[in-house]
Amino acid sequence: MTKFSELKLHPKVLKAVEEAGYETPTPIQAGAIPPALEGRDVLGIAQTGTGKTAGFVLPMITMLARGRARARMPRSLVLCPTRELAAQVAENFDTYAKHVKLTKALLIGGVSFKEQDTLIDKGVDVLIATPGRLLDHFERGKLILSDVKVMVVDEADRMLDMGFIPDIEKIFGLTPFTRQTLFFSATMAPEIERITNTFLSNPARVEVARQASASETIEQGVVMFKPSRRDRADSEKRKLLRALIDGEGDKLTNAIVFCNRKMDVDVVAKSLKKYGYDAAPIHGDLDQSQRTRTLDGFRNGELKLLIASDVAARGLDVPSVSHVFNFDVPSHAEDYVHRIGRTGRAGREGKALMICNPRDESNLADVERLIQKEIKRIDNPIQDNAPESAAPTDEGEDGEKRKPRSRSRSRSRSRSDDRPEERRDNRNDTRRENADKRPRAQDTAAEKSADKSDAIPPAEKPETAPAEAKPRESRSDSRQADSRPADSRPADSKPDNTRSRNRQGDQGNSRRRGGRGDDVVGMGDHMPGFIAMSFEERRDD
Repeated sequence: MTKFSELKLHPKVLKAVEEAGYETPTPIQAGAIPPALEGRDVLGIAQTGTGKTAGFVLPMITMLARGRARARMPRSLVLCPTRELAAQVAENFDTYAKHVKLTKALLIGGVSFKEQDTLIDKGVDVLIATPGRLLDHFERGKLILSDVKVMVVDEADRMLDMGFIPDIEKIFGLTPFTRQTLFFSATMAPEIERITNTFLSNPARVEVARQASASETIEQGVVMFKPSRRDRADSEKRKLLRALIDGEGDKLTNAIVFCNRKMDVDVVAKSLKKYGYDAAPIHGDLDQSQRTRTLDGFRNGELKLLIASDVAARGLDVPSVSHVFNFDVPSHAEDYVHRIGRTGRAGREGKALMICNPRDESNLADVERLIQKEIKRIDNPIQDNAPESAAPTDEGEDGEKRKPRSRSRSRSRSRSDDRPEERRDNRNDTRRENADKRPRAQDTAAEKSADKSDAIPPAEKPETAPAEAKPRESRSDSRQADSRPADSRPADSKPDNTRSRNRQGDQGNSRRRGGRGDDVVGMGDHMPGFIAMSFEERRDD
């Protein structure tokens, strides 16, 4: 088995390694250190937690042991996706370079530019930075990258997820072509492979199998969660998380709760604080000072629950974590192994619990396929302890089941049912009914004429009974009688009122022109009754 003493490292570096308690290198260290010391480019594919930080820090310190940096011109550059990972690389550098006189500078966001400019002006051998802050210093004219001899890109796949690939390409263009490049990534996406083919020259490929199984000392479990209603899914899921935390009791000394989104990290942390839990969030949108205080408090035991996202917690070395809670099933199966690897370290016992929604069952299947093991299903403590009366009822008074309907849906449905067309039809139906109940204008006119005829003295009455005195004939019969020639009519039947004859002639003409009898031309089928009434009354005047 290879030992560090066989890797041709600087004696002072070996002394620091021995003082740290390490004798045997990990597979990625044994494969990456020899070609790096030879000056070759290295492409390392390894999961986080495999020791690749020492895999590039140790040869970099050995190569930089001789020489001195000039002002604003660092001799080596290490790029990291997050501030926490960059700070962890800086700690490793301090550990292994304590016997070598090398200087370093940490360029990350959330820290004053003035302090960082002071370090750069003095000249640094190792510059550890995040891509955004590095470009900020360069654009302000405070940094020159033309003297970089060794460039390291750590966690390249996370930089791809965070959108740093264009910045990485720009930084590559600012460094000399003769530099040595050490490139590390957990996966080889097409975009990352394109960068390696462009900027690496005949690299030594060192690939370590991904960690596809968790430690045997970690007890795993998953709760299959199904919300009672869609609008209550988030609150019920947070309630379930609190129930899982309470169920562990004194066994839980500290825990990390992982969420897929930064927004959920804030919401879960705020909810736990509201219910009296000692919790704090950590993600990329927080100030660096707050993130540092939160992480230090969790490491020192002052904070019990750390609510984190994958990006912020990736690569963090937090010892003695008793529990890990996956509030969400990770989208990438490899992240599950990385998350639960925070507990059960160094032979300790740990426990990892996960909440799975119905929509996350496919991701759960991917996780089980990766670890080649079925995760134990745990009963939902909320549904098991909830009384039957507390469950929402879906039955109406008639006993038939009906779906729960939100208040807003019922309102919108009532508005949509009351459409203008239906309101207009309802008004027309009401007017037609009123018109049927109201006496027709023609009948009223006939009754008036009958009353007038009865008021004439008997001496002035014609010998033959007038048509009005006869039983009321139909409208069509009266029209046929009026349409006969005047000569064929009896002389005694001629009405005295010439206006009525003109009116009957007008009705006949309108009927021949296409009129429809009682309907007033141009008013349509749904003419209100009061309009027809007014026309008929004016005719009788």
